[in-house]
Amino acid sequence: MSARIERIVTSGTFSLDGGTFDVDNNVWIIGDDDEVIVIDPAHDAQAVAAAVGERKVKAILLTHGHDDHIRAVYETQEALGGPPIHLNSDDRVLWDMVFPDRSPDKVIESGAEFVVAGVHLNALHTPGHSPGSTCFYVGESLRIPEDVLPQGAADSSPVLFSGDTLFQGGPGATGRSYSSFETIVASISETLFELPGTTVVLTGHGDATTIGGERPHLQEWLDRGE
Repeated sequence: MSARIERIVTSGTFSLDGGTFDVDNNVWIIGDDDEVIVIDPAHDAQAVAAAVGERKVKAILLTHGHDDHIRAVYETQEALGGPPIHLNSDDRVLWDMVFPDRSPDKVIESGAEFVVAGVHLNALHTPGHSPGSTCFYVGESLRIPEDVLPQGAADSSPVLFSGDTLFQGGPGATGRSYSSFETIVASISETLFELPGTTVVLTGHGDATTIGGERPHLQEWLDRGE
């Protein structure tokens, strides 16, 4: 069977700068009937493991180091048979708040490529929401699940797993430690908005969007600020 995308929504909390908030996270699985990559396995390791089933997990990719995205990662790794955990090293400051005595297995370098089921995921360093925030771009047209597909988008398109860098309606939050509105806007305008407009953006929280749907609103975001 050809490669496909699956989404699980998990619930938990996000804590930083003395505040704790309830959040729902999108966990993304990409692959086929034999092998997959898991992106941001948040909160619920057993739900992720159940969705993966008996398939081989080639890697766990983390878009960034905020605790809602990483706190369950070792439990998930164990449940999935030990695939390597990847994180951009610029987010170690956030990682170390959760796991001060442990390290990710591998460092994600900008431009790195991950291959699963014949599909290529290219790492794009997009700092701003956090120093090491990383998106993963798939240039091949992939079938998008109907319950995920944004309105007006083609059901077979290039895909961007954007983490918390780009959402429907604007950039990810930057009003907290280790974040920068100016930096995230530069990452989006100079890197993500260079992708094809048909690219479906699969976000870390909430609904999907497209590059073409968000690109015209850049000036609104600048006027609005963080």
